[in-house]
Amino acid sequence: MQGVIKSYDPGSGDGVVVCDTDLGDYDLAADALKGSIFRMLRQGQRVVFRLDADGRATELRLGSEIDMKTPGQD
Repeated sequence: MQGVIKSYDPGSGDGVVVCDTDLGDYDLAADALKGSIFRMLRQGQRVVFRLDADGRATELRLGSEIDMKTPGQD
């Protein structure tokens, strides 16, 4: 899934990502940044993620322009 960071608190690790496809808000899982290049997130940052069993965003990563389906990058 792809989305944009809506909010992020680096102190607590709490945050929300808005999914591009359904415009739903998904809370970040406690391990959302584990194993990723991210140490913190900023509002508006584009990410690729998956949902865990509890419906929280996890495994955040950067995507290539092709992964993100950016117009003109076919």
